[in-house]
Amino acid sequence: MCTIFFYNQKKLSNKNYSAGIMKDTQHIAIFASGAGSNAQKIIDYFKNSDKIKVGLIVCNNPTAGVLKIAAHENIPFLLIEKKRLNDTGYVSELKNYQINFIALAGFLWKIPSVLINAFKNKIINIHPALLPAYGGKGMYGDAVHEAIIAAKEKQSGITIHYVDEKYDHGKIIFQTTCSVNDDETAESLAKKIHQLEHAFYPKEIEKLLQ
Repeated sequence: MCTIFFYNQKKLSNKNYSAGIMKDTQHIAIFASGAGSNAQKIIDYFKNSDKIKVGLIVCNNPTAGVLKIAAHENIPFLLIEKKRLNDTGYVSELKNYQINFIALAGFLWKIPSVLINAFKNKIINIHPALLPAYGGKGMYGDAVHEAIIAAKEKQSGITIHYVDEKYDHGKIIFQTTCSVNDDETAESLAKKIHQLEHAFYPKEIEKLLQ
């Protein structure tokens, strides 16, 4: 089962919400599993736009901080289960909310073919390293930064890419870099990466939707 909520965590009817959707507006669904800092930046970036709106937060973790963001911003959210995601991709729910673009922002599950096929070239992800290096299953968060520091890399960065059936594998859209100092820690490198993510991810989404 899936449940769609508004900020007060009462179940929301598709009919009532759909009535308020502007037909000419492009609607983004943000998929996130954790705190949601990138989700917040995307929401803030498009808050005053009449052309692009965040229409739904999709989350696999009922205790994730991103749900508090959804509550504060009065954005409906969808709690999902892995089996149903793999079986249906929640495509009908996304279509009911007129979602036409999906941005992964710290979402830790692999996206199934059924969803990829339904949103062809309309699903993107941001990765905290310069792909194709330091990607793949299990490579997220501090695990990425620790691997980069252990390898004595001199730079890291972010990669925004289309999503396909493999982890961190789709066509690259955008990359930018930051330095890795000799005394770098996972925490200090994470701060640099977050700055890049927050600065560039919303702008790249806007470019793609324009």
